[in-house]
Amino acid sequence: MGSKPELGALWGTIQTWLFPRLQEDLGELDAKHREFIALCAACAPQTLIGRYGWLGNGAPPRDRLALCKAFIAKAVWDFATTRDLLAAVHQQPTLRRLCGWETLGAVPSEATFSRAFAAFAAGELPQRLHAAMLSRQYGDKLAGHLSVDSTAIHARERAVTKPPPPEPAPKPRGRPRRDAPPAPRALTRLERQATQTLAANLAELPTGCDWGCKRNSQGAVERWRGYKAHLAVIDGDLPVSFLLSSASLHDSQAAIPLVQMSAPRVRHLYTLADAAYDAAAFRAFVAQHGQVALIDHNPRGQEKREFTPAEARRYAERTAVERVNAHLHDEHGGRHVRVRGAVKVAAHLAFGLLAIAGEQLFRLLT
Repeated sequence: MGSKPELGALWGTIQTWLFPRLQEDLGELDAKHREFIALCAACAPQTLIGRYGWLGNGAPPRDRLALCKAFIAKAVWDFATTRDLLAAVHQQPTLRRLCGWETLGAVPSEATFSRAFAAFAAGELPQRLHAAMLSRQYGDKLAGHLSVDSTAIHARERAVTKPPPPEPAPKPRGRPRRDAPPAPRALTRLERQATQTLAANLAELPTGCDWGCKRNSQGAVERWRGYKAHLAVIDGDLPVSFLLSSASLHDSQAAIPLVQMSAPRVRHLYTLADAAYDAAAFRAFVAQHGQVALIDHNPRGQEKREFTPAEARRYAERTAVERVNAHLHDEHGGRHVRVRGAVKVAAHLAFGLLAIAGEQLFRLLT
């Protein structure tokens, strides 16, 4: 991996030096404590926390590094609310000291936790920690498959009122001249995305809370109010990239931005997706970037094209993204989103995905 630290060497240091040293100071560490310690060592929040420090005006803020570690702990232990996190910090001396507070008096108030989370969300701190950890610990390796999918995120807020659609332009009267060139066809969003930067594509995606509809794995139609989380996952159930959109956005509209976001983080050979992503523009985009697209065919009323046996075996790897979706909901905050607004909801989920990524990275070694 060149000059980047080997993940195996980091894990060896954590096991042989860090865990024993902390046990001498704090007492016996359980499995969650060890998971939390390893994750903080791998994502190194101290490298990105500097921008949230004191700027020289007003009262100095509370230690933002300790607060960042506390929100990482919230995702690891799956505390439903910040109040639950604060109660655990007060009641569990080991957790409190692992976050960085030696005494109960040093732990800030719930309002300070909320202000810190708002600042972390505005600066996309958990997303940046996730990207930096992957680049540092996995970036030079080659992944076989990148699987993309979305999952429903229920929110406790009102759905935004959609603006009325623009009125169509009036058609010109009379017949067009015979030698007049045909009117240019407007590009679809997918066609535009293939030629735009990631930033431009993300800016076009709606992020307001609204109503979504999706067919689940049992074939039933699920309807919810909130958002939709779009994930890209590689082999080993390792989440690579993530974005949040309005619940009503069709899955295919987030496919190209997900692949663009994943490209600088990992190299992969195959892109796997279900029939919702079956679009010529997405297939062409994947091929232009040197990967093979294995996307379930959407017949749209015609005869369905089946995978070859070899393709079907590879396509079976797409269950990795479904497992990560379930893991996020069941154990890392996906089922209890208490914050409001797309920016904060994205940060809440990103802390959960950071915990999953760290957990899966070290699981590959053990």
